[in-house]
Amino acid sequence: MVDKNSILERVHCKALQDKIMTAEQAAEFIKDGMNVATSGFTPSGYPKAVPLALAEKAKKEPMQINLWTGASVGPELDGALTEANAVARRLPYQTNDSMRKALNAGKVKYTDLHLSHVAQMSRYGFFGGGVDIAIVEACEILEDGSFIPTTSMGNTSSYVQSAKQVIIEVNTTQPVSLKGMHDSYVPLDPPHRKPIPLEASGDIIGTPYVVCDPAKVVAVVPCDITDKVRDLAAIDDDAKAMGKNLVAFFEKEVAEGRLPDNLLPLQSGVGSVANAVINGLVNSNFKNLEVYTEVVQDGMFDLIDAGKLKVCSGTALSPSPAKLKNFYENVEHYKKYIILRPQEVANSPEIARRIGVIAMNTAIEVDIYGNINSTHIIGTKMMNGIGGSGDYARNGYLTVFFTNSVAKGGDISSVVPFCSHVDHTEHDV
Repeated sequence: MVDKNSILERVHCKALQDKIMTAEQAAEFIKDGMNVATSGFTPSGYPKAVPLALAEKAKKEPMQINLWTGASVGPELDGALTEANAVARRLPYQTNDSMRKALNAGKVKYTDLHLSHVAQMSRYGFFGGGVDIAIVEACEILEDGSFIPTTSMGNTSSYVQSAKQVIIEVNTTQPVSLKGMHDSYVPLDPPHRKPIPLEASGDIIGTPYVVCDPAKVVAVVPCDITDKVRDLAAIDDDAKAMGKNLVAFFEKEVAEGRLPDNLLPLQSGVGSVANAVINGLVNSNFKNLEVYTEVVQDGMFDLIDAGKLKVCSGTALSPSPAKLKNFYENVEHYKKYIILRPQEVANSPEIARRIGVIAMNTAIEVDIYGNINSTHIIGTKMMNGIGGSGDYARNGYLTVFFTNSVAKGGDISSVVPFCSHVDHTEHDV
């Protein structure tokens, strides 16, 4: 039996209180061959209880779904479903070891996409029909059935809008004080699309909740499983050098009059190198900085703590476990600076071009012509995917890529005569 009382105080829509059920009961709504779209962007804000139940169901009754997310997600989703052989096709980005092995072995089909394209392509019906069922994580459901997301936005707003059915996981480990940090906005589709009315990193253009028709909600599921954020690598001498190089470059651009004193909105990719480079700005003389990015990592919190950051716009929080704990303990303080948006807004090429985003991302390898490989090892083995790097790199005011010069303990050069796979041509860098 489900302890409804565990989430009743978070479910204010009376019509949905009668739909509170176990994850196992909710998993019965998911059928073989369905397009299942979920919340989540990095291991943040993704559903956990229902995917785990679905994996157990698939072990007993073989079935496969097409899994669409915002970007990478946690082990309860990618890992558990892959290990249960429950995924036929995956899009648009992943970082899970089990999933990666399945992709490269040809056991799971993979569509690697620019992240800004995913929501609109799903609405266009490009992926074999629309969203059959959306599984999303919330910290609270409002009186009209709308809900407050948790630590990411990703494609949640669009998936919920276009889904035939919706399952909402109410995660009691996520504080209701997250309310007020989100800005949900779904553009109209052609021929009715209008300009996205965002002119600066801190603009609010949508609602602080995701609009959801309660008639589409088939299940509300209690969940007490935490986000599985990961520790970032220590900032080593190489990373410090990259940060210093970046700061010196910015200082010269300001001196030459090509950048304002507080630079332009900064975008930083995901991972330890990107985070370490941002840390270089913490120790610089720059202040009143603005961020317009995908993922809010430790370096962004460090900039807030140092009093150097004016606003941070992203689509997901993905700090280290220690930083996430600190965030939860000080939500009211940090949410004054942070806005979480849908990824088709956060990664919008048009907005990046218009507000002058400085795009900073990491590379697997670079060549002497300036081409960048972000996705494939030795040209054939998929690592994670292109993610949002192309959205920003092609449209940034400035485009910068970072990599250590060698990999695998110095056995492999990351600087090559010609990239084995090209994601970003020399025209974009």
